[in-house]
Amino acid sequence: MPSKSHWNNIYSTKPADAVSWFQEHASQSLGMIHDTEIPLSASIIDVGGGASTLVDDLLANGYANLTVLDLSAAALAATKLRLGAAGHAVHWLEADITKATLPADTYDLWHDRAVFHFLTSADDRRAYVTAVLRTVKPEGHVIVATFAEDGPTQCSGLPVVRYSAGQLHAAFGASFTLVKHEKVEHRTPSGTLQQFVYCCFRKSST
Repeated sequence: MPSKSHWNNIYSTKPADAVSWFQEHASQSLGMIHDTEIPLSASIIDVGGGASTLVDDLLANGYANLTVLDLSAAALAATKLRLGAAGHAVHWLEADITKATLPADTYDLWHDRAVFHFLTSADDRRAYVTAVLRTVKPEGHVIVATFAEDGPTQCSGLPVVRYSAGQLHAAFGASFTLVKHEKVEHRTPSGTLQQFVYCCFRKSST
């Protein structure tokens, strides 16, 4: 997992809306969350969501039980500042998802846009999937977006792992059913186009 200092340096030296993964609105993620038909009271965790605007959109749409986890304190601070009083309703966690101890069977929906593809170590990927298996409720949903097969080979100066929908499903394993997948083109603030694959999985009931 890339170091805490690496991400803190990025968010301390660049505006949140200048990093390559910035989205004014996380419309693709929000649409896939809506499609799961989970209730507004459902427990949602956004992993690596420190400076993402997804939490803004979720709050605006009435979702009330939100957790945002990020390795970078600077990223979380930027979002807290942006949200102001609205952010008081959010549970904020500064943690490395490959090492964090999260409560079991807690989340109805796990969301991750652009964390998993940074896990170039097989041990880190296993730790991540183990965390998902432990903390997502039976029949809960997992939405993960990574660089697609024809996406960038690096991001923020770091190597990444690219995936097709099938490869991403294989990385999570037989405990998850692939419900939906979409390939999406993301335009960075500098105008570069990046190919992402979004997958929605459902965790098995056993």
